[in-house]
Amino acid sequence: MLKLVAAGGRGKSHCLFQLTMSLNSSTILNEENSQGPKRSLEQQTPSPFQDNPLQKLQLASQEVLEKAKKSGRSKCPRCSSSRMFYCYTCFLPVETVPITEIPMVKLPLKIDIIKHPNETDGKSTAVHAKLLAPDDVTIYKYPCIPEYKEKRHEVALIFPGPDSVSVKDIAFHLQKYSRKGVGDTDDDCSKEPFPKRARVEPAEEKDTNECISNNMNESTKLKKIIFIDSTWNQTNKIITDERLQGLLQIELKTRKTCFWRHQKGKPDTYLSTIEAIYYFFVDYHQEILKENYKGQYDNLLFFFSFMYTLIKNAKCGTGKE
Repeated sequence: MLKLVAAGGRGKSHCLFQLTMSLNSSTILNEENSQGPKRSLEQQTPSPFQDNPLQKLQLASQEVLEKAKKSGRSKCPRCSSSRMFYCYTCFLPVETVPITEIPMVKLPLKIDIIKHPNETDGKSTAVHAKLLAPDDVTIYKYPCIPEYKEKRHEVALIFPGPDSVSVKDIAFHLQKYSRKGVGDTDDDCSKEPFPKRARVEPAEEKDTNECISNNMNESTKLKKIIFIDSTWNQTNKIITDERLQGLLQIELKTRKTCFWRHQKGKPDTYLSTIEAIYYFFVDYHQEILKENYKGQYDNLLFFFSFMYTLIKNAKCGTGKE
């Protein structure tokens, strides 16, 4: 449930992508253990390495990341900053990671990610979405966000709450946000509300109902989904912004995180941002598109799964799993 998405927590967490890539176990573990309280949308299970659902992902070859790990930090082709794997400021892979060797994911919906200004770029997994689905993902730094009021009938926000709905119920609940009622169409199909429709022959009635159904589906079609990338303490400032009021809120199914930055006392159902995005599209594909899921969005976890394995191996090597 979207405890999943908007996890609790606060403070600072270690950015593995800023490490010098000796990536030796002691360096990684010392950095992890010296962190303060952790990020909210990226809160963790106390033992994230016990089970590994990432093993079943259908991922592109990560050989390019293996090579980059061995060669160490490299320059961003745009800003020339020294980074590991990718530049989290320019949303580009570094020189040692050819963009042609990174998988591109095509998403059925557009994504807006609203990032709190106090969030450190290098500590967020939201950048993974922009790197892997650049045509469908836009990252905004709060308070510079779009106006959604005129698009409420086709936009939804991933956030838990008393009025949140499940993914499978999106179409039903978006109907009330439609700018036109089911019967208020501009064509000759059903000029009056259902109770007052004139009696028609079966063939005519079928055509009329199909027309109404098509109009309803078009007017209630989800086109964009919004995610908030922020610590739990900072989320309230964003979620209460007037520009986000009145939007349909969606709560995800409960799933366990694989994120490596854990916080004592926090449930393992607090997902990182990229995990929340991934799981949403898996559910959307099955519940809304009504298609069998065959790994179409697995590469959204291309970077995430690689870092997960690095940290797992490091912890196992020192007996601190």
